[in-house]
Amino acid sequence: MRRMTTQLAREDLSKIPLYNSDVRVELNLADNTNLWGSPPSAIAAMQAVVTGGAADYPDLYGASLKQAVALIHGVDVSCVVTGNGSDDVLDCAVRAFAGAGDLLAHPDPTFVMLPIFAQINGLQPVAVPLTADHQMDAAALLATGARIIYLCTPNNPTGTATRPETILRIIAEAPGLVIIDEAYAEFSGMEGWIGRAAALERVLVCRTLSKAYGLAGLRIGYGVASRPIIDAVERSRGPYKLSTIAEAAGVAAMLQDADWVRTRAAESVRNRDRLSAELATLGLMALPSDANFLCVPTPHALAITAHARSLGIALRAWANLPNIGPALRITAGPWPMMERACCAIREALACV
Repeated sequence: MRRMTTQLAREDLSKIPLYNSDVRVELNLADNTNLWGSPPSAIAAMQAVVTGGAADYPDLYGASLKQAVALIHGVDVSCVVTGNGSDDVLDCAVRAFAGAGDLLAHPDPTFVMLPIFAQINGLQPVAVPLTADHQMDAAALLATGARIIYLCTPNNPTGTATRPETILRIIAEAPGLVIIDEAYAEFSGMEGWIGRAAALERVLVCRTLSKAYGLAGLRIGYGVASRPIIDAVERSRGPYKLSTIAEAAGVAAMLQDADWVRTRAAESVRNRDRLSAELATLGLMALPSDANFLCVPTPHALAITAHARSLGIALRAWANLPNIGPALRITAGPWPMMERACCAIREALACV
């Protein structure tokens, strides 16, 4: 007997795109990860866990990583939540603080997953264009009346840090939760907001160990906020989000390899600025960046990316970023990698 075909999935789910990041190449300069590798103490911690076996469940809520975060940022451990990457913390916060039909306001362009998290959780994302100088538009974000306002500083993909006065105004006037994503804070030379988050009533600050800490493959993230906010996010999060290996590596990296992380972050910044100067000689003017990457407006972004891929190099390209147009994003890493990227870009420009 034939059964009638029915729509099993939510009707709106087909409108949510799958994340596309095909970077299976020899040199990946597309994902803003640490191109120097992973901290040595984190590698040793992973090996120790593997040797000891992994038959048991990990800690429910990542207690040892919470303690490391609390120590590093000078906050109470009860004001820390962990997650399977910072995007997991973001997703859980969206789910905890807004319901179906509520608005989530975000700058445009910004981290591509935020509007997707909004849609997945039944919210309506509201894209607010950056200002002409690539800053967050506080007045426009607040005018949405959104239940959640998301800020990324330094912003991805532009690399620009948001002015403190802009963030203070949004915190003071926002009707709901303000999420500050500091995934690239270690490259900015700024203190950031994470140490102050617990004292603010409506702010959640998120960070990741995927960028400066070189642990993207382990998916380790965390957030800091007041206890009521952390309680809500943790209830939305569920248990066992961090593997035993990831938690051990994250704790080791934060507590034992701070100098390693700082040294690589500083070299990334130096090479980012050197790369910007080199690209300028090719007629490509990168946006000012406070992150470990450059956003480079160019009408030839897609052609450059295609040529680089043919040479085994992955760059990220956009056909039309709001208020920017076609653009490349290039991760800063060891200088020989940057020289190779510049050579590919030079060749591509000679052919357009």
